[in-house]
Amino acid sequence: MGVRIHVYRNIHTLIALSPKEYFSMAASCALDVVSRPRMLYFQSAQLPFADIWKYGVLTLSVLLLLMALIILTCQLCECQKLSKAEKERKYANEVCNEMTQENGFLGKRLQSSFLGISQHPYYNFKNQKAQKELKKLEIVLSPSSASSNNTGDDVDVPDHIQGKLRFSLVYNKNRLELLLMITGALGLPSQGCMNLFIQVRLLSCGSSQSPGLQHIVQEWQTQVVKNCTSPTFGDQFACTLPEAELGKSSIKLEVKHFDRYSRHIPLGEVRVALNALKNFQSMEFCEELCRATKDVVGEVLVSLKCLPLSQRIEVGLLKVKTASICSSPEKRIYARIGVFWNLHKQKHQKSKPKPLTSVTVFNETFLFHLPEPVVWDCAVLVSIYKMHSSGRQLVGQAALRKREPGETNYHWDGMMQSIQQPIAQWHPLLI
Repeated sequence: MGVRIHVYRNIHTLIALSPKEYFSMAASCALDVVSRPRMLYFQSAQLPFADIWKYGVLTLSVLLLLMALIILTCQLCECQKLSKAEKERKYANEVCNEMTQENGFLGKRLQSSFLGISQHPYYNFKNQKAQKELKKLEIVLSPSSASSNNTGDDVDVPDHIQGKLRFSLVYNKNRLELLLMITGALGLPSQGCMNLFIQVRLLSCGSSQSPGLQHIVQEWQTQVVKNCTSPTFGDQFACTLPEAELGKSSIKLEVKHFDRYSRHIPLGEVRVALNALKNFQSMEFCEELCRATKDVVGEVLVSLKCLPLSQRIEVGLLKVKTASICSSPEKRIYARIGVFWNLHKQKHQKSKPKPLTSVTVFNETFLFHLPEPVVWDCAVLVSIYKMHSSGRQLVGQAALRKREPGETNYHWDGMMQSIQQPIAQWHPLLI
């Protein structure tokens, strides 16, 4: 009953309204009916994710935005560099055109200025250092053999060089002892010989099983004399040597320039045979220096394989033959393989130590990667070392490389003709 009375009152209120008020009231009621369900829907709607996932997505989006900004900055920098290089190239072309238009006067002046820059002490030092490293590398990779086996490849090089070496030799038959005293050197060249020392090797011919091979009996080294072209040493060396070995033994004295951080540069050498020594008689020598040569102390069997697809060269170390007097399992040797390409040395690799015998078997392979573009005119240096308690001693080195035009190298040519096939060959060990 009360509801009906309320409805009737509302109807009488609507009838009492004017038409304008009636239409405005109807419009407000309609908007209220339409908007109220939407507000209720948004208030009740919630995302099904936890807060940590919301923050994670937000952080990831921020990081992606930062990465995009960094990439955009890098690209802008590259574009700026390219535009700057293009401007410099255009400027250089304009300068060249102006030089040609001015009858070459400006060109001559710029040429003289560039010549002055090249003669700057800094650039002179860089050029001298590069030439020095090139000379050392050529010395190490030189294929010259011993003086007794010289084939005459270096005909144009004089046998004698500037300088003399003074020393004395005494042999005591009772004690079977050889005594060497190095007095000094005279008149050495002043270019590149500021720090000098003498390396001495007592050599003996190999047995009948290994003819033509030399064996190092003893090896000594004098003190280093600095800043002197006529150094005085006064070093004495002694060793036990049987009388029967005098006839096939010789002594080699090599003058070298000392380099603390690189290879020592040989300047010249003196060789003396010991078959003319007499008992208790001191023999004085003042010999002229000859060009440094190498002795054959063994052979190494090496295989080479060219792998052009993977841009690699495979070096196989198979066997090493030396003129060792006695074989002992206590004495061990190992090999060090290095690859040189365009005066750049790749990282060397070492073999496992093996007991020293007349023929030591290794059977190990080493892979070296060559940089692009692949150039197979590289050089492979095989160095054999003997292990001691105090360090190591170089036994010999073998250099494998492509020869100059007009020379023959069957091993290297066979490797290039037999792609992905190992080609093995014996090479002499030089020291």
